[in-house]
Amino acid sequence: MERIIQAAKTTAIHEDIEKFKDSYNTIIGEKGVTLSGGQKQRIAIARTLLKDPGILILDDSTFSVDAETEESIHAALELLMKDRTTFIIAHRIHSLSLADIILVFEKGRIIQSGSHKELIKDPGFYRRIFKLQTTLENELLEDL
Repeated sequence: MERIIQAAKTTAIHEDIEKFKDSYNTIIGEKGVTLSGGQKQRIAIARTLLKDPGILILDDSTFSVDAETEESIHAALELLMKDRTTFIIAHRIHSLSLADIILVFEKGRIIQSGSHKELIKDPGFYRRIFKLQTTLENELLEDL
């Protein structure tokens, strides 16, 4: 149980679970129907932490979460990715910043490759998307 709680804390889902009627014994229903999208994602990542797989495939793993929760999940993912092969599929540039090598695809072809730092310096698709997403996120924060 201690490992489960630690995994939940690492993925920022522990407090949510504590609020459930039966805490960690709550039945959540088939396919997690009683959970939000972000809760489902954080629980899935916590379960992955517990399984400790040799290869990890993350497909838009922070898509349904707010920026604060995304930061918590990124910290967990950094631990999870250590010493294992990890594939990250993402539309949010921030999710890709953890990768050693990023491949940028367009119409099924690789159009850029490199680290996050390299790609944001290179005038191209990745940098354009990075600037667009950063601008939009900053505007949303200002509006809040």
